[in-house]
Amino acid sequence: MDYTAKWKVLEDLMVDLRRKGVEAPPTVIEDFRSAKLMIKIAETGDCAGDAQLKLEEILGSVESYLVTEAQNILSTQAVDEWLRRMDQASFLTCETKEEKENTFITGVPRDQKWVRVEPIHSLPNERLTQIAKENNLLGNQQKDGKLVVYGRQQDIKAFLKKIAAEAARK
Repeated sequence: MDYTAKWKVLEDLMVDLRRKGVEAPPTVIEDFRSAKLMIKIAETGDCAGDAQLKLEEILGSVESYLVTEAQNILSTQAVDEWLRRMDQASFLTCETKEEKENTFITGVPRDQKWVRVEPIHSLPNERLTQIAKENNLLGNQQKDGKLVVYGRQQDIKAFLKKIAAEAARK
């Protein structure tokens, strides 16, 4: 199941209902946000079977609330169209899913800013790590070969200026 596609359809339905004056209760909004976070975690590949079941349960809860509200407000044809869109999103195959860049970064403290840098021939990983240390930044090597550099915002700006200048020289 493509959870992101289903979440997007539910988001569109929630927006449509909000335009019609239906405000979702805070518990539904919180479940909706939790589902988005769990989807991000699932995309990293660290999601176990229990987490997927919980994600499906949360999405099902949000879906049931939104569909019930839609049946009270929208026409039968409109509700059927929303249900068709949800079914279609649920059955998207993995073959059509492209590899997405991981935007959920683990290991970076909340109060820190971060940037993901891809090494190039003129700036290999070792040099990027050295420049990061010179600018009081820390770095983590990722599985895909990119380097996540994190620290204070002004230090990251200085780091980016320095690697841009160094890349331009070479």
